[in-house]
Amino acid sequence: MIIIAFAPRTSKLLPRILCRRFKHTAPIIVQKNKLIMYQFVSRTQIAKIPLQMRDIKILGMYGWDFIILHIRPKNAPKNTHARTCVQMTKHIIGLHAPFIQTPYALYKKIRRLSTDF
Repeated sequence: MIIIAFAPRTSKLLPRILCRRFKHTAPIIVQKNKLIMYQFVSRTQIAKIPLQMRDIKILGMYGWDFIILHIRPKNAPKNTHARTCVQMTKHIIGLHAPFIQTPYALYKKIRRLSTDF
């Protein structure tokens, strides 16, 4: 199972200017009751952050939104050469959509796909 997290704030300048509702996205992979968030730092660096359900609730209080996908990760998160957090998330869930470049566009696409199941 994968939980896709969308954040309304970021410390980077370009997403603050270009992105609308959500400024950042991060996939959370659930395996055997462990939650691991893959945080995009730079093109070659992805941080693995262990989480608990308490942390998810705290992030939710700070405005983060979550979409639960009942699929397995298609690709390994550490082997990606993505330039943005959106490209990294699309790579992990196996979504090929070249025109989706912002977190809000990804949110709308995943929301539409998750209701189709």
